[in-house]
Amino acid sequence: MGTASQKLDAQPDLMLSPVEFAELYDRHYATVYKAALRITGNPADAEDVLQTVFLRILNQGARTNPAELPQAYFRRASANAAVDLLRRRVSHAESELHERPGQGSTEDDAILKQQLRRAIAKLPEGDAVLFLLRFVEGLSNTELAELFQLEKNNVAVRLHRIRLTLQAEMER
Repeated sequence: MGTASQKLDAQPDLMLSPVEFAELYDRHYATVYKAALRITGNPADAEDVLQTVFLRILNQGARTNPAELPQAYFRRASANAAVDLLRRRVSHAESELHERPGQGSTEDDAILKQQLRRAIAKLPEGDAVLFLLRFVEGLSNTELAELFQLEKNNVAVRLHRIRLTLQAEMER
């Protein structure tokens, strides 16, 4: 049985080299940023998500082989981090919208998007990520079934239930 100091000494072996990390970043930063921007709707938030995703990868070190991480992994990681960010924002919101927006203006569209983001932030994390990957990132039900290791029909049923939940939340 090793001591805590031996475990700490082993940590540097788990780190990615700067070259490996730079190559990984160069290959996938655009995917992560674009997904985050579509989900959050804000470039500064997308940058925060980008940083979060790559810090998480860096902290995983050699426990995963970065060369084997597919683009879908980075989309999912981006969606997870974006949902986390949206949840933090909702939980720390200083004011709630009390009026239901009208139709037609770009300001109304922005309010609806913000309401949708808040509704998504209230979903369980797995449901929020599934919804975002399907309807924001455009992954097919087949791709989602593979990514989440579910049956294709289960994905369709879950997405239907998620949409109903979001619709009910938006009508409040």
